[in-house]
Amino acid sequence: MKRPQGFDGPRPGRPGPVVPESRDPRADAAADAGDAVTTVQDRVTTEPIAIVAAPEPETARVQAPTIAGPDRERAGRERGDPAAGAAGTRPGSVVGSAAGSDPDPKAARRAHAKAMRDRRRYEREEVRRFTARSRHRRFAWLVGAGTVVVVSGGLVGAAYSPLMALREVRVEGAQRIPVGELQAAFAEDYGTPLPLITSADVRSALGEFPLIETYSTETVPPGTLVVRVVERTPVGVVDTPRGLELVDAAGVVIDRPEERPADQPLIDAGGVASKGFRAAAAVVRSLPPEVRGQVVRATAETVDDVRLELAGGASVLWGSSEDSSTKATVLARMMASAPPDTVSHYDVSAPMNPVTG
Repeated sequence: MKRPQGFDGPRPGRPGPVVPESRDPRADAAADAGDAVTTVQDRVTTEPIAIVAAPEPETARVQAPTIAGPDRERAGRERGDPAAGAAGTRPGSVVGSAAGSDPDPKAARRAHAKAMRDRRRYEREEVRRFTARSRHRRFAWLVGAGTVVVVSGGLVGAAYSPLMALREVRVEGAQRIPVGELQAAFAEDYGTPLPLITSADVRSALGEFPLIETYSTETVPPGTLVVRVVERTPVGVVDTPRGLELVDAAGVVIDRPEERPADQPLIDAGGVASKGFRAAAAVVRSLPPEVRGQVVRATAETVDDVRLELAGGASVLWGSSEDSSTKATVLARMMASAPPDTVSHYDVSAPMNPVTG
């Protein structure tokens, strides 16, 4: 290998190169400059890169204990660091870390005791909190129940006290029955608290009046009893061995007149217990007032053979009591178009095909 110019140096036992004398000083200078350039270009210089270690955390630094006397030197020799053996310690040496070192038993006991105290304090607070909540809830329930009991007791006491005693009987709906007689029927109940007047007491007082078909009562505090009655509606007069009797559709005797009332027909159907009477009574009840006032007699040999006689002399073949409302409407229209004094009979047994003759 050819050695570059300028790298040929003297060697031991070997004479150096012989440099001839330069005849031209400028040539010598140029040669020297070329040698210098060549030397600079062939030389490679590298500098070491400084490695900076990261600072260790303070918690991980634990200084080794100081060793005195011969032990210090022996420790240094064992580590191969005479200076450290002489000084006793190596500054910045790491011998352990907090994560790897054993914890202090006393510190651990103190931490455990503190944790137990915190836990006991938390448990006491929770017990007090839940106990207070339960106590408040129980108190609220007791207050509510007490209020209900007091209010109910007050209402019951007021209801059964003399303040709610019966002082007045108000009668509504009576037409044929004298109101004074109805009020007198409750004489034994005056002074009795309204809640203590039962339905049996009212039924016993009103049972003496057969004209009452239905009734209802209402209490108006502090001491009024309202009695609403519906009287029986008479449908006609029946001739019995005892005389004339004004009866309703159920055959209940309302009155015993001496003569037949002008607005009540005579029903001849074999007695109030017969089916014919019930059919004839149902027909009379279905008649409108303008037609009923002209009926003087109603007969029924069977439930399907109901007949009516009008004051003008005409007769009405009704048939059965079925569709009585429709038949009554048709009869009223026929009588309006053909008055009873102009015809002899009306046949409404088939209301869709009425016949006048």
